[in-house]
Amino acid sequence: MKTIEEIKQMLSASRSAEVVAAVDELVAQGGDRRVLAQAYYLRGNAYRQQGDMRQAMNSYLEAIDLDPEGPAAQAYRTMQEILNFYDHDLYNP
Repeated sequence: MKTIEEIKQMLSASRSAEVVAAVDELVAQGGDRRVLAQAYYLRGNAYRQQGDMRQAMNSYLEAIDLDPEGPAAQAYRTMQEILNFYDHDLYNP
């Protein structure tokens, strides 16, 4: 089983598929809520690297449920802003 630090290193190396698998394994083992929240946050970042925004947001929500003050809350708000953005000029020629 990988540690949070090892998962961070994999994410930095853009090994997002491995990050998802490592987090799934870590979550299955259970443990401290803050560690699990951080794991879900990292999984969200991995999904974002893969371009899977829906899974990224779902992972961020899991992290927020465990640690509402963690970094996943800001990541989730940022993702909402990105997904809600559109160019008004394109709709009004």
